[in-house]
Amino acid sequence: MSELGAVRDILETLVSFDTTSRDSNLALIAWVEAYLDRHGVPHRRVPNAEGTKSNLLATIGPAVEGGAVLSGHTDVVPVDGQPWTSDPFAIVERDGRLYGRGTCDMKGFLALALSAVPDLVAARPRRPVHLAFSYDEEIGCLGAPALIEVIKRELPKPAFVVVGEPTDMVAVNGHKGITYYRVKVTGREAHSSQTQQGVSAIMEAVTLMSSLTELSARLEREADPASPFMPKGATLTIGVVHGGTAGNILARECKFLFDLRCPHTLDPQVVLAPFFAEVAALDAALKARVPEAGVEIEMLSNVPPFAPEPDGAAESFARRLAGDNGPPRAVAFATEAGQFQRAGFSTVLCGPGSIEQAHQPDEFVEISQMERGAAFMRRLVEWSAAAG
Repeated sequence: MSELGAVRDILETLVSFDTTSRDSNLALIAWVEAYLDRHGVPHRRVPNAEGTKSNLLATIGPAVEGGAVLSGHTDVVPVDGQPWTSDPFAIVERDGRLYGRGTCDMKGFLALALSAVPDLVAARPRRPVHLAFSYDEEIGCLGAPALIEVIKRELPKPAFVVVGEPTDMVAVNGHKGITYYRVKVTGREAHSSQTQQGVSAIMEAVTLMSSLTELSARLEREADPASPFMPKGATLTIGVVHGGTAGNILARECKFLFDLRCPHTLDPQVVLAPFFAEVAALDAALKARVPEAGVEIEMLSNVPPFAPEPDGAAESFARRLAGDNGPPRAVAFATEAGQFQRAGFSTVLCGPGSIEQAHQPDEFVEISQMERGAAFMRRLVEWSAAAG
């Protein structure tokens, strides 16, 4: 990996910052800012409301239309409870792989983009390359909307957005959207032998979870066999359940989280409309029995799908730089690509690594993938310096 020495050095530094979404990413952002300052690249923060996290936007090249955005998130998923065989926040090389949290998802792409900065500056580009690094992608793509708004408002319109999620360095032109909900059922505590005196929030929540389970099965049955996704149709899963205090007490509260992932051909609000009606009916029924009881449902995030673009400019651009002549591709996981597309930007997914390694213990990126990514960046430098 000698030809990738700079990339590896940057990746080692990025991985060393524990940017799990529940924590701040500001130490990483400050390091990137110092790196950009050394190369004379202007940048700005787009922070969250509390100032505890921030997006980062930087531009190499002239303030003209037709540039390219390299987009990636700085946060990673937790390592809690995972059986790692090495320090997740230190790079370890084994058998042609670089192990560490975020190597694949997606600090590998950030390292590639940052390693290209000196060459981009030296090339005196005629077309700009914008770096757009976000926070809180892993918990609902929460940081990107404010960053995208600044790009729309303040930058000459870019021609392409490349979101560097792990796609094995090939172009992906579509993904499902995701809506994420929290349901809270409130009952009344009582001795479990005196069911007439209380309401078990858990038992009421089970009826709602049963309805979601049935909906999940129906969505699977109704999936379009011609769908490019795997799995083919919309998917619905219940990921977290909390409730109760003891086996002999009617539970006062039960909370559960679920997500629905839909292709662009389905509207999640329409899919969930019968469930919303069931929630409202149960809420009214519980309040009639016990005034303090009820059901609340809260949308935590709503990430739009990413739809294939007819004659997609960004897809053609990424294929050219990646040397990709393969068939059209779509993925089931959600990213910030749908948010960029909805804002009016031609967008593509293309980055090093495989989603099969993302979020796993001993997460890794193949060195060969980083080599392909470095070649992509070299071609990007050539494109930026060429006449329009």
